[in-house]
Amino acid sequence: MNTYNLRSANKTLILNTFAFTLCFAAWMLNGTLVTFLVDNQVFTWSAVQIGWLIGIPVLTGAIFRLPAGILTDKFGGRPVFSCLLLLSALPMFLLSYANDFWGFALCSLGFGMTGSSFAVGIAFTSIWYPKNKQGTALGIFGAGNAGAAITTMVGPKLLDYLTDGKTVLEGWRIMPQIYAWVLVVFAVLFYFLTENKKPVSSTKTIGGMLQPLKNIRVWRFGLYYFLVFGCFVAFAGWLVPYYTNVYAMDLVTAGILASCFSLPSGVIRALGGWLSDKYGARTVMYWVLGTSVVVSTALIIPKMDIYTAGKGIIAKKAGMVTEITADYIKVDNQKYELTQKEGTMENADDEFHIFPIKEVWQSSIVKEGDIVTKKQLIAEGKTHIYFQANVWIFSIFAIIIGCIWGIGKAAVYKHIPDYFPEEVGVVGGMVGVLGGLGGFFCPIIFGYLLQGTGLWSSCWLLMLFLAGICLIWMHRVIQNMLNNKSPQLVKEIEEREETPSSIKKGGLVEVLK
Repeated sequence: MNTYNLRSANKTLILNTFAFTLCFAAWMLNGTLVTFLVDNQVFTWSAVQIGWLIGIPVLTGAIFRLPAGILTDKFGGRPVFSCLLLLSALPMFLLSYANDFWGFALCSLGFGMTGSSFAVGIAFTSIWYPKNKQGTALGIFGAGNAGAAITTMVGPKLLDYLTDGKTVLEGWRIMPQIYAWVLVVFAVLFYFLTENKKPVSSTKTIGGMLQPLKNIRVWRFGLYYFLVFGCFVAFAGWLVPYYTNVYAMDLVTAGILASCFSLPSGVIRALGGWLSDKYGARTVMYWVLGTSVVVSTALIIPKMDIYTAGKGIIAKKAGMVTEITADYIKVDNQKYELTQKEGTMENADDEFHIFPIKEVWQSSIVKEGDIVTKKQLIAEGKTHIYFQANVWIFSIFAIIIGCIWGIGKAAVYKHIPDYFPEEVGVVGGMVGVLGGLGGFFCPIIFGYLLQGTGLWSSCWLLMLFLAGICLIWMHRVIQNMLNNKSPQLVKEIEEREETPSSIKKGGLVEVLK
């Protein structure tokens, strides 16, 4: 690549990344805005309705990723990205006039188009770079996911300012108007500052461009992306109500902690691209999926305060209860010591605990003068188990899994230009659709899981299930290859020196289907 092209490529990458960051911030608006409106009783929406409103923009973004990718391959990223920003701005502005659930839902369907910006940016970025640089370039572009942190970090403070400290709640309506004007201004800048470029496949018919979607590999990549991107998007919005409900935090603090999940995950995606270029995307995905299983398991355990039956006292022989004190029970001449309640857990919530703590004690269930038989229960045992699920430890684990998914997002998209170099828009769009659907369905599923179990941590059970399925599928692909083909293929998998089209039929391409 000559100096001029390199300069143009880097300029395009910067503008793509910035546009994607703004679009992602707009896409995640409902996570903060809906939580604010419900917390301040502007609207009385249920947990399920909140889940729908958080998920609806993600649905639109997911659905439009495939057509956006096709349009980008066909016409180039400059006109498509500019139009996308302008079209998304209108329903974003109209959101300021919504007065009920359905008004919010319809406007959310509209501005959710900002989520399809990923498919546009991926195709428009990859075409400017050679294969050995695409992982890093796409990783840098994907760092625009950090736009979610803009909304979760700045959004609550902006709402507090616009509502004059929550005294004029109708001031919330200015927030979507601000977002809309930012999208309009950058649409104009993007059009005049970028240079258009299209792939060779732009001459194909729509049917020809869709041919790669018949490959099962596309759908396997999509499942990976459902986890590492879709669930990231879901939690970027869901963690705000999670913190406010489980840890009784105010919206501003919850937004800051949620941004601590979103921001590093977006930024570290560039590292994920570099790691994928250096060590191979599949090696990185093994690490990503395995670690996701471990961390999800740790996060499943809920904050809990449990009282249950403990070890009681059984009479060793028959007799009469002659004396009962706070310390013992006497049956005839036999004394039975009682374990006392120490009261060590009275301030447990104000202390720092990593592991569950417990307190046990016993209390008499007989009276003086009672006749007891041998092996009769005379004192019941009680156990109090308390697990703090300390907010800082929870947040650290959440940040860790967010960063893991950030690396995984880059690793998934590193595969695409390797296997489908002339159809990045179409294949990337389809993988993005599946990932976006994860962002749509997961908040809704979270809402139903919460309603059904009463446990906020039930959402992490879903993460464990998804990570496990992805890991098993990927591992089975590798195992089938090792069992049926030459060990030489292992080297081919890791090196990624050749595209699948250059490998003979019956080799690596067929095995990895």
